[in-house]
Amino acid sequence: MSSGFPAILSFYHLQQKLKHMSNKSMAMIGYITIIGWIVSYLEYKKSPVKSPLVKYHLGQSLGLIILSIVLSVIVSVLVMVIPAISVVSMVIGLLTIILLLMGVIAASNEAIKPLPVVGKLFEGKFDF
Repeated sequence: MSSGFPAILSFYHLQQKLKHMSNKSMAMIGYITIIGWIVSYLEYKKSPVKSPLVKYHLGQSLGLIILSIVLSVIVSVLVMVIPAISVVSMVIGLLTIILLLMGVIAASNEAIKPLPVVGKLFEGKFDF
């Protein structure tokens, strides 16, 4: 007989950890999927002291998420027209993952530096 009790307990445990999330953690989690970005954004908005580290990495990760979605849509349409360029879709996906990892590493080092190649595009574009 399985109950939802352990799941509820783990959700409560996660909530308690999020209450005490550090700026470094918020900056890193912002790069891990859109849900991670939302969690970091909400925690950032709730915090009484707005960390420049978190603000910077929220902007970088949101910019990268938007850019990857736009590029994926464009490439998907092009692949429907020209199937031979399907490799481009895989390359864009791989580059996105690499840039996400580089962002997580920069956030874990508490460095406020742009992502390579595309990071300068997102600086100052989002007001949190």
